[in-house]
Amino acid sequence: MNDIQPTPDAPDAGKRDFLKKTGGMSVAAALMAMVPPGVRSAAWAAGSDAPEKPNLKIGFIPLTDCASVVIAAVKGFDRKHGLAITPSKEASWAAVRDKLVNGEIDAAHVLYGLVYGVQMGIGGPRKDMAVLATINNNGQAISLSNQLKAKGVTGGAALARLVAARPGAYTFAQTFPTGTHAMWLYYWLAAYGINPFTQAKVITVPPPQMVANMRVDNMDGFCVGEPWNARAIRDGVGFTAATSQAIWKDHPEKVLGTTAEFAQRYPNTARALVAAILDASKYIDALSNRSEVARVIAAKSYVNTDVGSIDGRMHGLYDNGIGRTWRDPDYMKFYNDGAVNFPYLSDGMWFLTQHKRWGLLKEHPDYLAVAKQVNRIDIYEQAAAQTKTPLPKSPLRSARLIDGVVWDGKNPRAYADAFRIKA
Repeated sequence: MNDIQPTPDAPDAGKRDFLKKTGGMSVAAALMAMVPPGVRSAAWAAGSDAPEKPNLKIGFIPLTDCASVVIAAVKGFDRKHGLAITPSKEASWAAVRDKLVNGEIDAAHVLYGLVYGVQMGIGGPRKDMAVLATINNNGQAISLSNQLKAKGVTGGAALARLVAARPGAYTFAQTFPTGTHAMWLYYWLAAYGINPFTQAKVITVPPPQMVANMRVDNMDGFCVGEPWNARAIRDGVGFTAATSQAIWKDHPEKVLGTTAEFAQRYPNTARALVAAILDASKYIDALSNRSEVARVIAAKSYVNTDVGSIDGRMHGLYDNGIGRTWRDPDYMKFYNDGAVNFPYLSDGMWFLTQHKRWGLLKEHPDYLAVAKQVNRIDIYEQAAAQTKTPLPKSPLRSARLIDGVVWDGKNPRAYADAFRIKA
């Protein structure tokens, strides 16, 4: 991308004023930013595809699945697509939410359910949002404390017996009220007959603080992304009771999220950003690259932990901390021939069904209409074409979850109402 600048020996006041008003972006990009969105899309198809905003600040939380944002910047996949990504480490998901809504960051590695919560005005201020792509499938877990293990708890069935004997005596943590970790925790507890709201206490704790809070007995269990479940084992404070992929194989997890306003104002930028993330995701999903990726993201600037807490589970090598080791074929995946990244409408709708199930939404929304508004399949398809990423045959997919119930996105209202345990 060649920036056009006025030369010192041929000053042009009009051009200087124009560049000043457009923040120094290229003239081509600045002109494109002034064109209505529909016309911009046509111009992209004709080849005028320069990102309108090349310098981007992308928020992330210190978790293994921030890798595609970090690697896109570190390995230059952003520059390949005309961008300069600055990863911005955030303290909590609430901070990510607020900075997205306020425009302090351009986009983020963010919880799928958080984006939908903001869209629906639950869990914070309401704003129209956009899911540009899914970042990863699988790779989260539910950890329980060693104190529970001492009471004979090694899984959900034993925990259910303990909770039934003393309802309300045990505390579990998730990372954000409308987020993925909250939904996995609630779903898993309910699958074993535990109502997370009437039989337990639930608190919100930022991911990097989970292990420290369990160490001082602030909770009996938590659901969080890696590496904090592996770290709980390495630090001797807990064990893995269930992986999220055991709750739902190949479930949607983090997304590349932004506001609808950003996607509308900067469509070429949004497309280029998705393309950069897709290229980074391909790189990460090569197992031969994963140890290097683990070393990069373990650094203080990113996840800030030991490499060992990341590397094993990145390769699908699991140790639950109480005697079981296995190679999990459903480890954290970032690309999987494009199956990971497509923003399935059914994935977005699923989070809405769970928000309704647990009383976060008081009424049924128009599930499909909301998903079509939020999940920007149009932008994703452009980026997929640019990166030669395969597309699925349908925007809906199906899965059988841990309780045996099948979700296929076809009747979300009936699905949400059918659960025996709900708010």
